Amino acid sequence: MKLTVITGSPHKKGTTNLLADQFIAGAKVAGHEVVRFDAAFENVKPCLACEYCASHDGECIHKDTMNDLSKQLVDTELIVFVTPLYYFGMSAQIKAVIDRFHASNAKIAGNKKAMLLAAAYGADDWTMEGLEKMYESMLCFLAWEDAGKLLAIGCPAREVLEQTNYPQQAFEMGKNL
Repeated sequence: MKLTVITGSPHKKGTTNLLADQFIAGAKVAGHEVVRFDAAFENVKPCLACEYCASHDGECIHKDTMNDLSKQLVDTELIVFVTPLYYFGMSAQIKAVIDRFHASNAKIAGNKKAMLLAAAYGADDWTMEGLEKMYESMLCFLAWEDAGKLLAIGCPAREVLEQTNYPQQAFEMGKNL
């Protein structure tokens, strides 16, 4: 299976990058083809809603690394979103990528699966509700199937996350695709 893992953390050694690393390791053990796109370290400009893409076959007015990712997503079978919880939603870095899906909605909608891996400082049972709702709405809009979620609550730092079974769960999610 062709997978694209899109991360949204600006911390190379942070909690969600550990989850992404473990998920990818599991997916590779299972023989899947994985492409990783670290949004925080790529040149991704925000969508302007200028509609240039509407009259240019999905080509965006911005000439940045999203152009390559957009082409990659057409053939991707599973898209994995990995984000820290930033004020009850996805990080700005990953949200900018998702906003840019607008240019290629027609090309990427339908016949795909998606997963969500996230980590949060908070441990309340409602901590991830806003993030989950946004993810579910995106899947509904794009007619994608949810393939699973891993929501690591109560993990304010990598050292805390490492003491949980969340990294192993991420590995197993990748391995069991």
